Amino acid sequence: MTETAITGISAITLATHDMARSCRFYERLGFALKYGGPESAFTSYYAGSGFLNLIAADPDQPVQWWGRVIFYVEDVDAFHANALAQGISPQFGPKDAPWGERYFHLADPDGHELSFAKPL
Repeated sequence: MTETAITGISAITLATHDMARSCRFYERLGFALKYGGPESAFTSYYAGSGFLNLIAADPDQPVQWWGRVIFYVEDVDAFHANALAQGISPQFGPKDAPWGERYFHLADPDGHELSFAKPL
């Protein structure tokens, strides 16, 4: 390894057309606010040792699909049940993947794909 080796991800930043709506969504999932909030142009939530950031996007520019962010959680089934209890509709229920994770996917209000997983 060299001094240029990548050792982790500090944060991921997602664009949103409606900061208040996105803040409500992520807070319902259990993300804890670090900075900003519904009236801010930039908001940051704790995500383990890193951060999930939201940035206000120009309403005239579409927020396009870019990929998926994967969050590790302690209990995939409990996290899924909480999402359902909060009125959030995952794309499918928790399942075991052949690559060794239990996971499920959902989309945030701007269409960003989120996966919640735990190694088996």
